[in-house]
Amino acid sequence: QDVMDIEVKPKPSRPHWYERHVQPCVAELLGSALFIFIGCLSVVEDSGGTGRLQPALAHGLALGVTVAILGDI
Repeated sequence: QDVMDIEVKPKPSRPHWYERHVQPCVAELLGSALFIFIGCLSVVEDSGGTGRLQPALAHGLALGVTVAILGDI
């Protein structure tokens, strides 16, 4: 008698309610807070020579860091 080996892959389970609802909300809150906090801090110590470049770079870097850290959630 010939027996066939059949791989039975388990059905992927649904993510936990925390991963579906709470984690994205917390990530959005932390990301927005970091983005706004870094952006506001970049304007506090604004020196006259940088003009609009310093806040623009700070916001861009804050957004990049936020996406790198929280992008997979």
